[in-house]
Amino acid sequence: MPTPLPVILDGDPGLDDAIAWLLAFASPEELDILALTTVHGNVGLDRTTRNAGVTLALAGADVPVYAGADRPLLRSLAAAPEFHGESGLPAADLPEPSRGPEAEHAVNFIVQTVRERPSEVTLVATGPLTNVALAFRLAPDLPGLLREVIWMGGSTGEGNRTPAAEFNAFADPHAAQIVLTSGARVRMFGLNATMQAIATPERVERLRALGNRAGAVSAAFLTFYADVYRERYGLSGGALHDPLAVAAAIRPELCRMQPMNVQVETHEGLNFGRTVCDRYGVTEKPANVEVAVEVDDGAFFELLLERIGRMG
Repeated sequence: MPTPLPVILDGDPGLDDAIAWLLAFASPEELDILALTTVHGNVGLDRTTRNAGVTLALAGADVPVYAGADRPLLRSLAAAPEFHGESGLPAADLPEPSRGPEAEHAVNFIVQTVRERPSEVTLVATGPLTNVALAFRLAPDLPGLLREVIWMGGSTGEGNRTPAAEFNAFADPHAAQIVLTSGARVRMFGLNATMQAIATPERVERLRALGNRAGAVSAAFLTFYADVYRERYGLSGGALHDPLAVAAAIRPELCRMQPMNVQVETHEGLNFGRTVCDRYGVTEKPANVEVAVEVDDGAFFELLLERIGRMG
């Protein structure tokens, strides 16, 4: 049996982050979760860090939690309460956090861990890339020592926070530009891919019908923001953004990737935070990111359902 992939889960839970992390904890054959590292994003750092502890309790897992950056590198703080509620995890009957954060800062943990295990660690980032960018600035050797960065963020097309920008890129575009152009191996799962993976009412009911707590909570999370997706995007339910990035760490074959040169717009204006993806090679610049362009949606959801079904 292959050795599980050592991963650090970095994110801003958040409804779909929590489901993504449950998927990761339900996949011990494929993923060896070293820690959770939290960042500002969907809600403030204090809440994302608390929600990491709640997710650990839901998963029945025990790994360390490290709190990271509470603000972007340069821009003002952004959040998404319209999608994730004021708490980040608006659902009834959630457990109390099973553990609080460690004293060490998330960025220091990332640097130390990657240096101790060169070419082994994958960093799965499902929020703004502030922690990763700070780690790369603190330790310029780090991009060459990571196995890869898997990021849910950006888009080859339209945005969701603005017409041009996806939320995780918009929340810290300067950090995203640092990471994507760092020389690290990066796989990007943007809106163009994740909006292919929809939690339809039928899929939400299948999660609820699992009969376990993880399934019921996942169904409640996905029900919370379904109306926004129906009203704004004309979709039948919420998109499974962050779970797709974790699923790609488990089964890379679920998504067809295309190498592209990707830059992030860091100047204020209409395109602030846009990931500019040179899909057709018109700039003739070398590709720096593997970008997801097609998703096996059915296989992805069956994986999610089977793994959430394993949990208590």
